[in-house]
Amino acid sequence: MSFLEKMIDRRIAQYQSELLTTHYAEVENMYRQMRGWRHDYRNHIQVLKSYADMGLLDDIRRYLDELDSDLNTVDMVLKTGNQMTDVILNSKISLAKSKDISVTADAHVPVALSISEIDLCIIIGNLFDNAIEANLALPREERMIRVYMDMKNTQLYMSFTNRTAGKKRQKENGRFLTTKGRGHGYGLVRIDTIVARYQGYISRNSEDGAFTTEILLPQ
Repeated sequence: MSFLEKMIDRRIAQYQSELLTTHYAEVENMYRQMRGWRHDYRNHIQVLKSYADMGLLDDIRRYLDELDSDLNTVDMVLKTGNQMTDVILNSKISLAKSKDISVTADAHVPVALSISEIDLCIIIGNLFDNAIEANLALPREERMIRVYMDMKNTQLYMSFTNRTAGKKRQKENGRFLTTKGRGHGYGLVRIDTIVARYQGYISRNSEDGAFTTEILLPQ
C-alpha cells in the first residue's frame, strides 16, 4: 500500500470515528431530554392536582399545552420498525428542526437488516449532515429535507432530497465534488465504499435548487 493510500485510509478512519462520536452524542442528548421529562412526571402531576383542587381549569389547560409542546420536542417522531434506524433518523430530524429546517420523512424498515448498524449509521448520518449543511445556505423559509426509506423487493431503498442554493452542480470524472473545500469529502467516499461492499447501487442527481441521493442495498 502506497503512502498516499495509507494517508487516505487514516483520514477516512478518523472521519468515521468523529462521525460516530457525533451521532451518539446527538442520540444521548435526545434520550437525556426524555429521561429528564420522565423524572419530572410526578411534579407535573402534583401541579395539575393542585390546580384541579382550586378549580383552575384555565391553568390546567395552559399547563397541559405546555407539557404537550415540551414532549413533542423529545418524542420519537418517526417509527420505522427498525430500532437503530429510528435512533439515527430521529436524532437527525431533531437536529435539523433545531436549525429551522423543515423535514418530511416516510420510512418503513424491517426489524432485522443484513447491513451492520455502524454502516447504516454512517450512510444515514452522512446523507443527513450533507442535507443539513446545504440547507443552511438558504433562507429559513426555503429550507427542506425529504427522506424516504422502504423495501423494494429484497433491497432496502433510501432517498434523501434537500434544497440547495445555486444552480445545478456538474460532475467531474463522473462524480460530484464536495463543496466544502480541500480536506473534506470523506463522507462521500465512505458512503460509496459501503454501498460497493454490499454490492448495492447509488445515484446522485443535482438540479437547480435541489440535490437527491438514492441508494439500494441488497438484504
